[in-house]
Amino acid sequence: MKKSVAIIGGGPSAFLLAAFLDKEKFSTTIYEKNKTSGRKFLVAGKGGFNLTHSESIEKLINRYTPNNFLSTALLHFTNQDFRNWLEQIGVPTYVGSSKRVYPEDGKKPIQVLNSILNHLKKKGVLFKYEHTFSGWDTHNYPIINDHAVKSDYTIFALGGASWSVTGSTGDWLSTFQGQSIDIQPFQASNCGFNINWNSKFIELNEGTPLKNIAICCNDVVQKGEAVITKFGLEGNAIYGLSPQIRQQLITHSTATIFIDFKPSLSLEKVISKIKLSNYRTTKDILKKELKLSLPQIDLLKFYLSKESYLNKEILASHIKQFPLEIINTASIEESISTVGGVDRDALTENYELKILPNQYCIGEMIDWDAPTGGYLLQACSSTGVFLARHLNQIN
Repeated sequence: MKKSVAIIGGGPSAFLLAAFLDKEKFSTTIYEKNKTSGRKFLVAGKGGFNLTHSESIEKLINRYTPNNFLSTALLHFTNQDFRNWLEQIGVPTYVGSSKRVYPEDGKKPIQVLNSILNHLKKKGVLFKYEHTFSGWDTHNYPIINDHAVKSDYTIFALGGASWSVTGSTGDWLSTFQGQSIDIQPFQASNCGFNINWNSKFIELNEGTPLKNIAICCNDVVQKGEAVITKFGLEGNAIYGLSPQIRQQLITHSTATIFIDFKPSLSLEKVISKIKLSNYRTTKDILKKELKLSLPQIDLLKFYLSKESYLNKEILASHIKQFPLEIINTASIEESISTVGGVDRDALTENYELKILPNQYCIGEMIDWDAPTGGYLLQACSSTGVFLARHLNQIN
Protein backbone atom coordinates (compact mmCIF):
# COMPACT_ATOMS: atom_id res chain seq x y z
CA MET A 1 0.00 0.00 0.00
CA LYS A 2 1.31 3.45 -0.90
CA LYS A 3 2.45 5.84 1.80
CA SER A 4 1.02 9.38 1.76
CA VAL A 5 3.27 12.43 1.51
CA ALA A 6 2.07 15.94 2.23
CA ILE A 7 4.38 18.67 0.90
CA ILE A 8 3.53 22.08 2.35
CA GLY A 9 4.70 24.83 0.02
CA GLY A 10 4.79 24.93 -3.78
CA GLY A 11 8.27 26.06 -4.80
CA PRO A 12 11.39 24.51 -6.40
CA SER A 13 12.41 22.31 -3.47
CA ALA A 14 8.87 20.91 -3.30
CA PHE A 15 8.81 20.31 -7.07
CA LEU A 16 12.08 18.37 -7.11
CA LEU A 17 11.08 16.33 -4.07
CA ALA A 18 7.82 15.36 -5.75
CA ALA A 19 9.57 14.67 -9.06
CA PHE A 20 11.99 12.18 -7.50
CA LEU A 21 9.68 10.39 -5.08
CA ASP A 22 8.88 6.88 -6.27
CA LYS A 23 5.29 7.04 -7.51
CA GLU A 24 4.91 3.30 -6.89
CA LYS A 25 5.61 3.86 -3.20
CA PHE A 26 4.03 7.25 -2.50
CA SER A 27 0.91 9.26 -3.20
CA THR A 28 2.01 12.90 -3.09
CA THR A 29 0.03 16.08 -2.48
CA ILE A 30 1.45 19.59 -2.64
CA TYR A 31 -0.39 22.16 -0.52
CA GLU A 32 0.13 25.75 -1.70
CA LYS A 33 -1.34 28.81 0.02
CA ASN A 34 -1.45 30.87 -3.19
CA LYS A 35 -3.80 30.35 -6.12
CA THR A 36 -0.86 29.07 -8.21
CA SER A 37 2.52 27.46 -7.64
CA GLY A 38 5.98 28.88 -8.17
CA ARG A 39 5.24 32.59 -7.84
CA LYS A 40 8.68 33.34 -6.38
CA PHE A 41 10.26 31.24 -9.13
CA LEU A 42 8.59 33.50 -11.71
CA VAL A 43 9.59 36.75 -10.01
CA ALA A 44 13.21 35.63 -9.61
CA GLY A 45 13.30 34.86 -13.32
CA LYS A 46 12.66 38.49 -14.22
CA GLY A 47 16.12 39.50 -13.07
CA GLY A 48 17.99 37.09 -15.36
CA PHE A 49 16.75 33.54 -15.48
CA ASN A 50 19.75 31.50 -14.34
CA LEU A 51 18.81 28.01 -13.24
CA THR A 52 22.14 26.94 -11.75
CA HIS A 53 25.86 27.60 -12.16
CA SER A 54 28.21 25.53 -14.31
CA GLU A 55 31.38 25.66 -12.20
CA SER A 56 32.87 22.45 -10.79
CA ILE A 57 30.87 20.88 -7.99
CA GLU A 58 33.81 21.40 -5.60
CA LYS A 59 33.81 25.16 -6.23
CA LEU A 60 30.02 25.29 -6.19
CA ILE A 61 29.82 23.69 -2.73
CA ASN A 62 32.19 26.31 -1.33
CA ARG A 63 29.85 29.13 -2.37
CA TYR A 64 27.44 28.22 0.41
CA THR A 65 27.54 29.32 4.04
CA PRO A 66 28.12 27.02 5.82
CA ASN A 67 29.39 24.88 2.95
CA ASN A 68 29.41 21.59 4.87
CA PHE A 69 25.66 21.58 5.59
CA LEU A 70 24.58 21.23 1.94
CA SER A 71 27.56 19.30 0.58
CA THR A 72 25.96 15.84 0.77
CA ALA A 73 22.79 16.97 -0.99
CA LEU A 74 24.74 18.84 -3.67
CA LEU A 75 26.94 15.81 -4.35
CA HIS A 76 23.84 13.60 -4.63
CA PHE A 77 22.22 15.99 -7.12
CA THR A 78 24.85 18.15 -8.77
CA ASN A 79 24.47 21.13 -11.09
CA GLN A 80 25.06 18.77 -14.04
CA ASP A 81 22.41 16.38 -12.70
CA PHE A 82 19.99 19.31 -12.52
CA ARG A 83 20.71 20.24 -16.13
CA ASN A 84 20.25 16.63 -17.23
CA TRP A 85 16.89 16.42 -15.46
CA LEU A 86 15.71 19.70 -16.98
CA GLU A 87 16.56 18.42 -20.44
CA GLN A 88 14.59 15.23 -19.77
CA ILE A 89 11.45 17.26 -19.06
CA GLY A 90 11.89 19.43 -22.15
CA VAL A 91 14.00 22.31 -20.83
CA PRO A 92 17.47 22.09 -22.44
CA THR A 93 20.00 24.55 -21.03
CA TYR A 94 23.19 26.34 -22.05
CA VAL A 95 26.10 27.97 -20.22
CA GLY A 96 26.33 31.74 -20.60
CA SER A 97 29.48 33.85 -20.63
CA SER A 98 29.22 34.29 -16.85
CA LYS A 99 29.13 30.47 -16.47
CA ARG A 100 25.55 30.73 -15.28
CA VAL A 101 23.10 28.24 -16.76
CA TYR A 102 20.05 29.42 -18.71
CA PRO A 103 17.19 27.71 -20.56
CA GLU A 104 17.75 27.36 -24.32
CA ASP A 105 15.47 28.74 -27.03
CA GLY A 106 14.67 31.84 -25.00
CA LYS A 107 12.26 29.93 -22.78
CA LYS A 108 10.54 32.22 -20.31
CA PRO A 109 10.19 31.41 -16.60
CA ILE A 110 6.50 30.57 -17.06
CA GLN A 111 7.37 28.05 -19.79
CA VAL A 112 9.95 26.35 -17.58
CA LEU A 113 7.52 26.31 -14.66
CA ASN A 114 4.79 24.79 -16.83
CA SER A 115 7.18 22.06 -18.01
CA ILE A 116 7.90 21.17 -14.39
CA LEU A 117 4.26 21.25 -13.32
CA ASN A 118 3.19 19.14 -16.33
CA HIS A 119 5.85 16.59 -15.46
CA LEU A 120 4.58 16.38 -11.88
CA LYS A 121 0.96 16.04 -12.95
CA LYS A 122 1.91 13.18 -15.28
CA LYS A 123 3.48 11.49 -12.25
CA GLY A 124 0.17 11.78 -10.44
CA VAL A 125 1.17 14.53 -8.01
CA LEU A 126 -1.93 16.27 -6.67
CA PHE A 127 -1.96 20.04 -6.15
CA LYS A 128 -4.22 21.78 -3.65
CA TYR A 129 -4.19 25.56 -3.92
CA GLU A 130 -5.31 28.14 -1.37
CA HIS A 131 -4.38 25.71 1.38
CA THR A 132 -2.59 27.44 4.25
CA PHE A 133 -0.57 25.82 7.02
CA SER A 134 -1.31 27.32 10.45
CA GLY A 135 0.28 24.96 13.01
CA TRP A 136 -0.14 21.52 14.54
CA ASP A 137 -2.94 19.80 16.41
CA THR A 138 -2.52 18.05 19.76
CA HIS A 139 -1.28 14.90 18.00
CA ASN A 140 1.36 16.91 16.04
CA TYR A 141 -0.43 16.60 12.72
CA PRO A 142 -0.10 19.75 10.60
CA ILE A 143 -3.23 21.89 10.33
CA ILE A 144 -4.07 23.12 6.83
CA ASN A 145 -7.20 25.21 6.28
CA ASP A 146 -8.27 24.40 9.84
CA HIS A 147 -8.10 20.63 9.27
CA ALA A 148 -5.44 18.17 10.44
CA VAL A 149 -3.63 16.43 7.57
CA LYS A 150 -2.79 12.88 8.66
CA SER A 151 -0.14 11.86 6.15
CA ASP A 152 2.60 9.30 6.66
CA TYR A 153 5.24 11.94 5.89
CA THR A 154 5.02 15.72 6.06
CA ILE A 155 7.59 17.85 4.29
CA PHE A 156 7.75 21.59 4.83
CA ALA A 157 9.03 23.66 1.91
CA LEU A 158 7.86 27.05 3.14
CA GLY A 159 10.66 29.24 1.76
CA GLY A 160 12.33 32.28 3.26
CA ALA A 161 11.08 35.79 3.90
CA SER A 162 12.10 37.79 0.82
CA TRP A 163 9.74 38.79 -2.04
CA SER A 164 6.66 39.00 0.16
CA VAL A 165 4.62 39.97 -2.91
CA THR A 166 4.86 36.30 -3.93
CA GLY A 167 3.55 35.12 -0.57
CA SER A 168 7.04 34.37 0.75
CA THR A 169 6.57 36.24 4.01
CA GLY A 170 8.29 33.93 6.48
CA ASP A 171 5.34 34.26 8.84
CA TRP A 172 5.60 30.55 9.59
CA LEU A 173 8.71 31.20 11.70
CA SER A 174 6.79 32.14 14.86
CA THR A 175 4.54 29.10 14.38
CA PHE A 176 7.58 26.82 14.34
CA GLN A 177 9.03 28.58 17.36
CA GLY A 178 5.74 28.07 19.19
CA GLN A 179 6.14 24.34 18.52
CA SER A 180 9.53 24.44 20.34
CA ILE A 181 11.45 24.05 17.08
CA ASP A 182 14.73 25.94 17.21
CA ILE A 183 14.82 28.80 14.73
CA GLN A 184 17.11 31.65 13.69
CA PRO A 185 15.65 35.11 12.93
CA PHE A 186 15.50 36.05 9.26
CA GLN A 187 18.10 38.50 7.96
CA ALA A 188 18.50 40.13 4.56
CA SER A 189 20.96 38.57 2.11
CA ASN A 190 21.98 39.38 -1.46
CA CYS A 191 20.84 42.92 -0.85
CA GLY A 192 22.02 46.51 -1.00
CA PHE A 193 24.37 47.69 1.74
CA ASN A 194 24.15 51.11 3.34
CA ILE A 195 27.04 53.57 3.00
CA ASN A 196 27.07 57.13 4.31
CA TRP A 197 28.38 58.67 1.09
CA ASN A 198 30.14 61.99 0.76
CA SER A 199 27.27 64.26 -0.35
CA LYS A 200 29.13 65.73 -3.32
CA PHE A 201 30.27 62.30 -4.48
CA ILE A 202 26.78 60.80 -4.49
CA GLU A 203 25.35 63.87 -6.19
CA LEU A 204 27.72 63.27 -9.10
CA ASN A 205 27.66 59.46 -9.20
CA GLU A 206 24.28 58.11 -8.06
CA GLY A 207 23.14 55.29 -10.36
CA THR A 208 26.54 54.67 -11.97
CA PRO A 209 28.29 51.28 -11.95
CA LEU A 210 31.71 50.27 -10.71
CA LYS A 211 32.67 47.68 -13.33
CA ASN A 212 35.32 44.96 -13.38
CA ILE A 213 36.14 45.34 -9.70
CA ALA A 214 36.86 42.96 -6.84
CA ILE A 215 35.54 43.52 -3.34
CA CYS A 216 37.08 41.90 -0.26
CA CYS A 217 35.61 41.37 3.20
CA ASN A 218 37.09 39.08 5.87
CA ASP A 219 39.59 37.76 3.28
CA VAL A 220 36.78 36.63 0.95
CA VAL A 221 36.95 38.17 -2.52
CA GLN A 222 34.07 38.65 -4.96
CA LYS A 223 34.60 39.89 -8.51
CA GLY A 224 31.99 41.60 -10.68
CA GLU A 225 30.34 44.99 -10.60
CA ALA A 226 28.40 47.11 -8.14
CA VAL A 227 26.03 50.01 -8.64
CA ILE A 228 26.35 53.20 -6.61
CA THR A 229 22.96 54.13 -5.13
CA LYS A 230 21.89 56.83 -2.70
CA PHE A 231 21.50 54.04 -0.13
CA GLY A 232 24.94 52.49 -0.77
CA LEU A 233 26.11 49.70 -3.05
CA GLU A 234 24.32 46.82 -4.71
CA GLY A 235 25.23 44.25 -7.34
CA ASN A 236 26.89 40.86 -7.75
CA ALA A 237 30.31 42.07 -6.56
CA ILE A 238 28.90 42.75 -3.09
CA TYR A 239 25.95 40.32 -2.86
CA GLY A 240 28.30 37.36 -2.54
CA LEU A 241 29.89 38.93 0.55
CA SER A 242 26.60 39.10 2.46
CA PRO A 243 27.65 36.55 5.15
CA GLN A 244 30.94 38.31 5.87
CA ILE A 245 29.40 41.79 5.93
CA ARG A 246 26.53 40.67 8.18
CA GLN A 247 28.99 39.08 10.61
CA GLN A 248 30.99 42.29 10.91
CA LEU A 249 27.80 44.32 11.38
CA ILE A 250 26.70 41.99 14.19
CA THR A 251 30.12 42.08 15.86
CA HIS A 252 31.14 45.70 15.35
CA SER A 253 27.93 47.53 14.24
CA THR A 254 29.80 48.53 11.07
CA ALA A 255 31.60 46.56 8.36
CA THR A 256 34.59 47.46 6.20
CA ILE A 257 34.96 46.33 2.62
CA PHE A 258 37.97 46.91 0.36
CA ILE A 259 37.52 47.56 -3.35
CA ASP A 260 40.20 46.66 -5.89
CA PHE A 261 39.63 48.92 -8.89
CA LYS A 262 42.16 47.00 -11.02
CA PRO A 263 42.04 43.33 -10.02
CA SER A 264 43.91 42.39 -13.23
CA LEU A 265 47.00 44.35 -12.13
CA SER A 266 49.32 43.85 -9.16
CA LEU A 267 50.10 46.72 -6.80
CA GLU A 268 53.60 46.89 -8.22
CA LYS A 269 52.23 47.19 -11.76
CA VAL A 270 49.85 49.96 -10.73
CA ILE A 271 52.70 51.89 -9.06
CA SER A 272 54.85 51.41 -12.16
CA LYS A 273 52.13 52.66 -14.51
CA ILE A 274 51.57 55.76 -12.38
CA LYS A 275 55.27 56.60 -12.03
CA LEU A 276 56.18 55.96 -15.67
CA SER A 277 53.13 57.61 -17.23
CA ASN A 278 53.68 60.43 -19.71
CA TYR A 279 50.41 62.08 -18.69
CA ARG A 280 50.89 65.16 -16.55
CA THR A 281 47.83 65.30 -14.31
CA THR A 282 46.80 62.65 -11.81
CA LYS A 283 43.31 62.57 -13.30
CA ASP A 284 44.70 61.84 -16.77
CA ILE A 285 46.96 59.12 -15.39
CA LEU A 286 44.01 57.45 -13.70
CA LYS A 287 41.66 57.88 -16.65
CA LYS A 288 43.98 57.25 -19.61
CA GLU A 289 46.82 55.17 -18.23
CA LEU A 290 44.90 52.99 -15.78
CA LYS A 291 41.50 53.23 -17.52
CA LEU A 292 39.66 54.00 -14.29
CA SER A 293 36.06 55.16 -14.64
CA LEU A 294 34.94 58.58 -13.47
CA PRO A 295 33.14 57.15 -10.38
CA GLN A 296 36.35 55.34 -9.40
CA ILE A 297 38.38 58.51 -9.83
CA ASP A 298 35.81 60.47 -7.83
CA LEU A 299 36.02 57.96 -4.99
CA LEU A 300 39.76 58.55 -4.82
CA LYS A 301 39.41 62.34 -5.09
CA PHE A 302 36.64 62.75 -2.52
CA TYR A 303 37.90 60.25 0.04
CA LEU A 304 41.66 60.86 -0.01
CA SER A 305 43.37 63.95 1.28
CA LYS A 306 45.08 66.10 -1.34
CA GLU A 307 48.48 64.91 -0.09
CA SER A 308 47.48 61.24 -0.36
CA TYR A 309 45.89 61.74 -3.77
CA LEU A 310 49.13 63.23 -5.11
CA ASN A 311 51.36 60.61 -3.47
CA LYS A 312 51.93 57.89 -6.07
CA GLU A 313 52.44 55.02 -3.61
CA ILE A 314 49.47 55.94 -1.41
CA LEU A 315 47.27 56.49 -4.46
CA ALA A 316 48.27 53.12 -5.91
CA SER A 317 47.57 51.33 -2.61
CA HIS A 318 44.05 52.80 -2.55
CA ILE A 319 43.42 51.80 -6.15
CA LYS A 320 44.15 48.23 -5.09
CA GLN A 321 42.52 48.40 -1.65
CA PHE A 322 39.98 51.20 -1.28
CA PRO A 323 38.16 51.02 2.09
CA LEU A 324 34.47 51.77 2.50
CA GLU A 325 32.44 51.56 5.70
CA ILE A 326 29.05 49.83 5.62
CA ILE A 327 26.58 50.80 8.32
CA ASN A 328 23.58 48.58 7.58
CA THR A 329 21.87 46.17 5.21
CA ALA A 330 18.82 46.89 3.11
CA SER A 331 15.52 45.64 4.53
CA ILE A 332 14.37 42.06 4.07
CA GLU A 333 11.63 43.36 1.79
CA GLU A 334 14.30 44.76 -0.54
CA SER A 335 16.56 41.70 -0.45
CA ILE A 336 16.82 38.94 -3.04
CA SER A 337 17.00 36.21 -0.40
CA THR A 338 17.17 35.70 3.34
CA VAL A 339 19.27 33.76 5.79
CA GLY A 340 17.70 32.35 8.94
CA GLY A 341 14.77 30.02 9.44
CA VAL A 342 14.85 26.53 10.91
CA ASP A 343 18.07 26.05 12.85
CA ARG A 344 20.28 23.43 11.22
CA ASP A 345 20.75 21.69 14.56
CA ALA A 346 16.99 21.15 14.79
CA LEU A 347 17.29 18.68 11.88
CA THR A 348 18.86 15.28 11.39
CA GLU A 349 21.29 14.72 8.51
CA ASN A 350 18.24 13.76 6.42
CA TYR A 351 16.42 17.05 7.21
CA GLU A 352 13.98 15.39 9.62
CA LEU A 353 12.80 17.55 12.52
CA LYS A 354 14.31 15.97 15.62
CA ILE A 355 11.25 16.63 17.78
CA LEU A 356 8.68 15.66 15.10
CA PRO A 357 9.30 12.20 13.59
CA ASN A 358 8.43 11.82 9.89
CA GLN A 359 8.29 15.59 9.42
CA TYR A 360 11.02 17.26 7.36
CA CYS A 361 12.20 20.68 6.18
CA ILE A 362 13.86 21.45 2.84
CA GLY A 363 14.91 24.42 0.77
CA GLU A 364 15.32 28.05 1.71
CA MET A 365 13.39 27.75 4.98
CA ILE A 366 16.52 26.24 6.57
CA ASP A 367 19.26 28.53 7.89
CA TRP A 368 21.86 28.58 5.09
CA ASP A 369 23.09 31.24 2.71
CA ALA A 370 24.07 31.43 -0.95
CA PRO A 371 25.01 34.13 -3.45
CA THR A 372 22.99 34.91 -6.57
CA GLY A 373 23.83 33.24 -9.85
CA GLY A 374 21.83 30.01 -9.72
CA TYR A 375 23.13 28.82 -6.34
CA LEU A 376 19.87 29.35 -4.45
CA LEU A 377 17.80 27.36 -6.92
CA GLN A 378 20.42 24.61 -7.12
CA ALA A 379 20.52 24.10 -3.36
CA CYS A 380 16.73 24.12 -3.02
CA SER A 381 16.52 21.52 -5.78
CA SER A 382 19.29 19.38 -4.30
CA THR A 383 17.71 19.25 -0.85
CA GLY A 384 14.43 18.13 -2.43
CA VAL A 385 16.07 15.35 -4.46
CA PHE A 386 18.20 14.23 -1.52
CA LEU A 387 15.16 13.83 0.72
CA ALA A 388 13.20 12.04 -2.04
CA ARG A 389 15.96 9.45 -2.40
CA HIS A 390 16.13 9.02 1.36
CA LEU A 391 12.39 8.37 1.58
CA ASN A 392 12.50 6.03 -1.42
CA GLN A 393 15.23 4.01 0.28
CA ILE A 394 13.55 3.64 3.68
CA ASN A 395 10.28 2.57 2.04
